[in-house]
Amino acid sequence: MKILITGGAGFIGSHLAEAYLQRGDEVYIIDDLSTGSLDNIKALQQNPQFKNRLFLTVNTILEHHNLLELTGICDVVFHLAAAVGVRYILENPLESIRTNIQGTEKVLEMCAKFKKRVLIASTSEVYGKHTHAPLVETDNIIYGPSSKFRWSYAASKLMDEFTALAYFRTRGLQVIITRLFNTVGPRQTGAYGMVIPRFVSQALRDRPLTVYGDGRQTRTFTYVKDVVEALMRLMECDGAVGEVFNVGGTEETTILELAQRVIALTGSASAVELIPYEKAFGKDFEDMQRRVPSIAKIRALIGFAPRVDFDGMLRKVIAHMRNGS
Repeated sequence: MKILITGGAGFIGSHLAEAYLQRGDEVYIIDDLSTGSLDNIKALQQNPQFKNRLFLTVNTILEHHNLLELTGICDVVFHLAAAVGVRYILENPLESIRTNIQGTEKVLEMCAKFKKRVLIASTSEVYGKHTHAPLVETDNIIYGPSSKFRWSYAASKLMDEFTALAYFRTRGLQVIITRLFNTVGPRQTGAYGMVIPRFVSQALRDRPLTVYGDGRQTRTFTYVKDVVEALMRLMECDGAVGEVFNVGGTEETTILELAQRVIALTGSASAVELIPYEKAFGKDFEDMQRRVPSIAKIRALIGFAPRVDFDGMLRKVIAHMRNGS
């Protein structure tokens, strides 16, 4: 098969590309490198087994000609290109909205033109300010005010979902939507606000682990290879078309517990430092206090269940960052 991955030089995209290359497929990547990096795919480009099966286009998905050509060439499309990370969103609000909404519309337009199945990577952020658990795909959405730009990301990704489902209902486009819950693993950077690589980096340097707020907010985390397996299996499942799926872990932890666990697993001399949200992100930030998915729907369809537990994820990230690879 020929696989197109928008945002394929990003953290998740590079792991997805690697999995398809290992399977023997051809992989086409388009990425503008705004948050992705050539370092993420350098080893893939240098691997002789993948020679002549990995193709990279460095450009924005808003550029019509390249996206037209790549969508026409490929059999299926994974749309992962998006503005990512709380800090990046807050620092680049207009570009983030434009990339997420207009970029997704362009991808859907091209997929409809060539009748290509497309998987849209959405986010757990679309659920907003819920405090109950687990979150179910049919739950209502609760956002804060428009003055809090944190919600612009969630709202833009929800619009992506609405647009994708509109293409499915009106044009018959085969779309699959996945809401990803805090994917972690090697190659993820803490530069855009991702908590685990930031904590591990601080711990390995014996610096204070900076926990925002009081640290009682809770999250679940999912290992990237588990996520990649779920995406690949959903893409191949006819029953997934026109549906929305949570893809996430089941072990709920507070951010404060996460920091303490990182310190223990690294053997670090670091302390934990609580930082007020406003000092860390400014006045436009508002946090979600709890984010735990129900994975009953995806488990029922494809048998998905995370294989790597919480400590296993942390150990893999720590080993990767210790090796500097």
